[in-house]
Amino acid sequence: MIRRILQLVSPQVSGRVLSLVLASLVLALVPQHSLATDAKTDASADLNAGLKTDANAKVKQASRPASETKHTAQTIKPRPLEVLTITASRQAMAIKHNSTSISVVDEHQLQAIGHQHINQTLARVPGSWISRGNGQEHLSAIRSPVLTGAGACGAFFMAEDGISLRAAGFCNVNQLFDTNTEQASRIEVIRGPGSVLYGANAVHGTINIISPDMFVPRDEYLSQEIGPDNYWRSSVSTQSVKNNHALGVYANASHDGGYQEGSGYEQQKLNLVHQYMQDAFSVKSMLSTSHINQQTAGFIRGKFAYKDEALKRQNSNPEAFRHSQSWRAYSRLSWEMPGSEQDSELNITPYLRYNKMTFLQHYFPWQPEEDNSHRSMGIKSVYSQHQGEFSWHGGLDLEFTQGQLQETQKGAFSASIPQGAHYDYRVDSRSMSPFVDVDWFATQVLTVNLGVRYDHIVYDYDNRLSSGSACDLGVSNCRFYRPEDETRNFGHWSPRLGLVYQVNEQLNLYGELAQGFRAPHTSELYRLQAGQISADLDTEQLTSIQFGLRGYLDSFSYELSLYQMHKSHFIFQDSQSQYVGNGETQHLGFEFSLSYAFNDQWMLSLGGSVAEHEYANDLRLIDESIEGNQIDTAPKEMLNTRVSWTPSTNLQLELEWQHLGEYYLNPENSASYPGHDLLHLRGQVQISDKLALSLRLNNVLDKDYAERADFAFGSYRYFVGQPRSVFLTLRYQMD
Repeated sequence: MIRRILQLVSPQVSGRVLSLVLASLVLALVPQHSLATDAKTDASADLNAGLKTDANAKVKQASRPASETKHTAQTIKPRPLEVLTITASRQAMAIKHNSTSISVVDEHQLQAIGHQHINQTLARVPGSWISRGNGQEHLSAIRSPVLTGAGACGAFFMAEDGISLRAAGFCNVNQLFDTNTEQASRIEVIRGPGSVLYGANAVHGTINIISPDMFVPRDEYLSQEIGPDNYWRSSVSTQSVKNNHALGVYANASHDGGYQEGSGYEQQKLNLVHQYMQDAFSVKSMLSTSHINQQTAGFIRGKFAYKDEALKRQNSNPEAFRHSQSWRAYSRLSWEMPGSEQDSELNITPYLRYNKMTFLQHYFPWQPEEDNSHRSMGIKSVYSQHQGEFSWHGGLDLEFTQGQLQETQKGAFSASIPQGAHYDYRVDSRSMSPFVDVDWFATQVLTVNLGVRYDHIVYDYDNRLSSGSACDLGVSNCRFYRPEDETRNFGHWSPRLGLVYQVNEQLNLYGELAQGFRAPHTSELYRLQAGQISADLDTEQLTSIQFGLRGYLDSFSYELSLYQMHKSHFIFQDSQSQYVGNGETQHLGFEFSLSYAFNDQWMLSLGGSVAEHEYANDLRLIDESIEGNQIDTAPKEMLNTRVSWTPSTNLQLELEWQHLGEYYLNPENSASYPGHDLLHLRGQVQISDKLALSLRLNNVLDKDYAERADFAFGSYRYFVGQPRSVFLTLRYQMD
């Protein structure tokens, strides 16, 4: 596997990567402190210490002076292996106990980045690329190509506090704009399948937006940001703690006049949080809501059009728009049950979800309008127990969703693409998913993880128009076809086997064999085309094996991982525009994350990936064989390098180099985008105790580049990257 990966890259890139890997391995394998000779049960005791949350301690911390607790939080950082995450186990656990590849972008990094678009933050996660469209739109890639189409969103589980942003079968590729990533406590990203804990859609990766703990003091502030093209963003965050109650409000509103003609957006996000703690009981309730009104700019067309000053600001689709609103509400109730021989905890989380979106499908020449919405109610439950050599948690997830979709075309186009209603249907969905996950501390240095989950999903489909062709009687080759009412059932087992081996206190090795899956998206089943009467689709499945090491040595920390994945029953539209589910793809990659603190002022951070994504069988995407071809929009190399300088507590600067390698634009691999390299500069100065000024200079060298390149309908198409731009933020500390 290693030799195959090294063959993927150019000599220049492989030389840089190999040097970094060898340096990391040499440092990692230097003999360190010997392992403690404690009893085997001490390993489980260490895990229990990481899992347990002391409610009384949180209340005591909240009652301290804010200056004291904030100073402590900023100056005392956990060792790299001790960083706690939630996403990889659905409970707080140190990274060193996880057999998964997980990245964390913390609150300090989020504030320093100050992203206008989520791709600016997740660019530093190895193996990940959130490909920016126009405005706040995006497509996603985690250990995958950038996926497109109705079911592309189903390859990733995207959540806020573990609750999916949209229901399985009803997701949207742009769904990350539904959540307040800008003011999150942190963002956790699992690279690879996570279906044991999250079920459907946790195929290639998981993105979990973690909200703040309002019992932990955080900055209370007002901020105002300005930028080019009449961009502005206002933000506020405040909290209050009294006795056993904590309240928090954080929100932002932004406006962008748009770089291209007739484009731009207005967006608002609001989060309300209430928490309560009493002895061993705690509850956290949150309401999240967002709204976006966007005037969308379409592609610019023509080979290298992104380099043409006369074309960059053009908008060939000034009529395009996207309106979206969402809200989610949940209450997480937790009971801790400590005991003399075992510790237990029960978490029950009921939740509600609502999403509605209307947009113009400007990427089709006939420009239909889509209106979709869904509402859900569900409950997540998990019971965990830690005793001796074993720690396990299991639970049951239930969800009920009612969704609907209408597609209409206002103007006439052709007899086979008619004016009027194309689709109008409703789908009621039910899912039930029991799971169990066990950690066995086999020896004082070896932990074995074994998990399994079963998902049962039901779709009840109701067509509200006439069944069959959407065209007039006698018209052949009608593009739109509406199937008869039906009920579909999908069931899937998702297993996971993981190993963690502690070489010494500063180095862990890990490996994992896991499977992820997704059920077909409702649009893949019920928005049929070209006379397809029924879509015979099964669950899409991905099997993954990965190995990695993570550790630190003094001021140097590192994580390296190798993975190989095979996807079967891949769902796609063939050359006849019909949905089929017999595709197979292969994914092979190497990821790395390194950081070195030269001293208290200078730090170097490096993250990236080398990967190959190819078609493993002859998918009939086009009228020629593509087996063995590279999947389009899948760069072989991605690299993110950052140098930060903190000469004093009042000043911080960071220079970021972002490299995106060449990638193909079509399945036949006849068109490509050469990739690009960008530099970004960020700085923050503390003017006084209350005021701070931040500067962000994006695209320092003013490079011409494309955020996303494509080849379709016989021409090159690009979402143009913006030129050099400056953003200024003034932040006022209220506390």
